[in-house]
Amino acid sequence: MQYDSHNKFATTTVFLHWLVGLTIIGLLATGIYMSENGVYALYPWHKAIGFLVLFVALARVIWRTKNGWPSAAANYRPIEHKLASIVHWVLIIATLLMPISGLMASVLGGHGLSVFGLEVFAPNYSVEDPEKTLPINYDLSKAGGAIHYYLGYTVIVALMLHIAGALKHHFVDNDGTLKRMLGKSIKA
Repeated sequence: MQYDSHNKFATTTVFLHWLVGLTIIGLLATGIYMSENGVYALYPWHKAIGFLVLFVALARVIWRTKNGWPSAAANYRPIEHKLASIVHWVLIIATLLMPISGLMASVLGGHGLSVFGLEVFAPNYSVEDPEKTLPINYDLSKAGGAIHYYLGYTVIVALMLHIAGALKHHFVDNDGTLKRMLGKSIKA
């Protein structure tokens, strides 16, 4: 099995990075669009993809734990190392907490979860009105929704910093970091 090196990131690293990253960006954009425009027809897709990305994000965390963190360039100032570390931790943790908090909001709100037709958690329908769902735990559902909402905007800021850092690495520092994240080798 190939692991990250100073010259090249492992195929697994590159694949998981881009799969999780692009999926989260798509889910963030969809989530903002749905909430601002009341487009409820997209919620089943959003929830299903969010649930599935939780497992890919878990795989990424396991891979990162097993593979370790990429080595940082020695010529960067301590503040740059600290900021990069904070942004990476926010993104790693958020890729787990976003789907978990969304799951809390939906399932504990009584709406259930279906993943492309496969019912994972059944809706909690009212006995008196079978068309109406009832919360399983209203307070935890609301807490999950609030975490999901505010964490979404936190992730947007972290992603902007992450992308800005990647562009700085590429255009200012010319250190090959972005090339490695695109699966290419760099010269030592």
